[in-house]
Amino acid sequence: MLAQGFEVAPGHGDYDELKREFLDRYETLMYDSTQPFEGIRAVLHRLTDAGLSWGVVTNKAERFALPLVRALRLGAEVVVGGDTTGHTKPHPAPLLEAAQRLNVQPQACLYVGDDVRDVMAGRAAGMATAVAAWGYLGPDAEIQRWRADLELARPDELLKHLHLA
Repeated sequence: MLAQGFEVAPGHGDYDELKREFLDRYETLMYDSTQPFEGIRAVLHRLTDAGLSWGVVTNKAERFALPLVRALRLGAEVVVGGDTTGHTKPHPAPLLEAAQRLNVQPQACLYVGDDVRDVMAGRAAGMATAVAAWGYLGPDAEIQRWRADLELARPDELLKHLHLA
């Protein structure tokens, strides 16, 4: 974002200060408009009611991810941030950490994401993958090229796939 907004990148004289200011502002404003996509709460409640373990793996630093997930009251059993393992997606380490914390074998997991990095990380971790084809995907996203195991047009399609609908 700094590169696009200010045309600065790591190594630029103003980068570190702009990054600090951006993250400080984000930390105070991140609760203002953040909410789950429509239908997500119902899907997550159904997963929990069915006794399925689930968590959140994000490239967002724990400084932001942990309080934000708590504030949203999603009921995640684990939250793994981009700085939890020293690796961010597409590296498999964050996904493997989440599986370990959930006491679930990676091959028994389905990782749902909205970016090609999510599919890459899931595959590298030995997990099945699904693309959430709603939300933050840009209009030019060619999700078929990502070669995920599933493409979900809406959140409730996950429940149908898991035979919970």
